[in-house]
Amino acid sequence: MAHVRTYNSSVRVGNWNEDIQLEEDSLKDFLERRAKGQLLIQKSSGLMGKMSQPVQLSTSSDGCVRFGDTIMVVNKGNPDRTVYGIGQQPRDDSALALHIPDMNTDGEGSLTSLVVVGSKNLSPTYRTAFKVIPAEVDNQIGDKLHYGQPFLLVTAAPETGELSLFSDVILFNRSTEKARHQVAHLIPERSFKCAWQIEHKNPLLRLEYEHEPVLANEECLIQHCKTHQNLCLEEKYLVNTFFGREYEISAHTYLDSHKVEKAVNLWSLVLAVAGDRTYPISLSQNGSQEPKALKPSV
Repeated sequence: MAHVRTYNSSVRVGNWNEDIQLEEDSLKDFLERRAKGQLLIQKSSGLMGKMSQPVQLSTSSDGCVRFGDTIMVVNKGNPDRTVYGIGQQPRDDSALALHIPDMNTDGEGSLTSLVVVGSKNLSPTYRTAFKVIPAEVDNQIGDKLHYGQPFLLVTAAPETGELSLFSDVILFNRSTEKARHQVAHLIPERSFKCAWQIEHKNPLLRLEYEHEPVLANEECLIQHCKTHQNLCLEEKYLVNTFFGREYEISAHTYLDSHKVEKAVNLWSLVLAVAGDRTYPISLSQNGSQEPKALKPSV
């Protein structure tokens, strides 16, 4: 009990002078950090504001996804709301988004090793926007993305730099926090572990669609090239974020009784496609195309 302080610094007992000086130094340090905007609450609120800034998605005239496009990766919710039991949340439409758990930064504020989550906010922002980057030197920006072709999903937010979606085999100290499945997070390095490929959602048509262009706003599988696990939205596991409770994301393949991937593995690469009801285009007075906020199809 020797370490317990029985009196405060106003009582002239023990090292009262040192205690007063320590409190003054702590207050001075707090005021200095607040003036420079270095407090944790200032960093979190400022970063949340930057991540919530709207982003204009790329426009596709022929409905195909190309390297260099800015897209959203969206998983459609379950339309049947009666299959969930008591205490289970029905799966809503969700978009792949950045999750910053502790606001730690390195160097001049560049963020590293971010987790991705399934956000229920479907508005295109820096938090939910990603770029499709070629993973092979033979491919160029502007070329069409084809089924079975490796590509990288890179963040579009300038505050994060170019972080690539990464995954690798499960280890004792490398798995998702709740589902304990293969991780899926963002890292600054680029390697084969960051390469993904698109597969058709129907296993009977995958050979026929191989090397065919990938269409925007169509459901597909996003498969990790190294482990062949599909990007998955864990509908049973929610995590607390600064934007509310959101779904955990992993690289795991869920199969039904017919050996077909379940809906939690189906994603859409959302672009602004004229005439597509998933992401409608409005024409302004000067004739330029301006994408509206994403609305779920009915």
